[in-house]
Amino acid sequence: MEFNLEKLIEKAYEYGPGVIKAIVVLIIGLWIISRLVKFLKQLMIKNGVDNDLIPFLSSLTSVILKVLLVFSVAEMVGIKTTSFVAMLAAAGFAIGMALQGSLGNFASGVLVLLFKPYKTGDLVEIDGQKGWVKGIEIFNTTLKTATNQNVIIPNSKATGDTIVNHSSNGYIRVDLFFAMPYEEDFEKVKYAILNDVRSLDGVYSDPAPSVAIESFESHNINVGVFLHCKPEDYWNVFYAANNQIKATLGQNNFKMAYSEGIELGNIGKN
Repeated sequence: MEFNLEKLIEKAYEYGPGVIKAIVVLIIGLWIISRLVKFLKQLMIKNGVDNDLIPFLSSLTSVILKVLLVFSVAEMVGIKTTSFVAMLAAAGFAIGMALQGSLGNFASGVLVLLFKPYKTGDLVEIDGQKGWVKGIEIFNTTLKTATNQNVIIPNSKATGDTIVNHSSNGYIRVDLFFAMPYEEDFEKVKYAILNDVRSLDGVYSDPAPSVAIESFESHNINVGVFLHCKPEDYWNVFYAANNQIKATLGQNNFKMAYSEGIELGNIGKN
């Protein structure tokens, strides 16, 4: 026991300073890396780097610097980095085989950031889900739906399936429908509705609002009202226009009928 204790003390004297030095370097290195990444974020913001790229590049830089720091600390405590790299490569290969889907999502995230089929704030449909892009991360894209839910979609879905970007033109069309009896004068209804919806907040004058007959049913005519607005104003315009159409029909004593199957505008619904 005494012999082992002496050996332990001897080893402590031999390796102790190096271990303590390595721990100090690790702590200071992590602090410096956090400051560098923070500075990098501020620099990218100042230079107008795309908001979608900033978190991705910051995260990637942090990971690379931390890996280099670990290698440096390993050298200080006497670990041969050549064998360490070989071990890390073998582990990386095994993990890569197990996480092929995640690596695919990472690659897809890079493609999304490079080619920009959508960006943060856009109203999109991906993999059957509709919502506003809340964030584009390394592996996933997060959508915020009209019901205020967060939907997390793997980036591979974005690059492998069809994407509908309702914001790509800078505006979106709001479709509203109601049923009108055949005996009503369509031109009068059309004029009255157009006159009132043009002045609603958020409604574009170009493209101009329009009112048209959508279809003819056995007992009524289905009428469509088509407005354009910013994607972020969609629901405000949708509900304001519905309220205004109802008020306009009532104030002018126009009759409404029961719709036989026209579906109300559903852009953005989940």
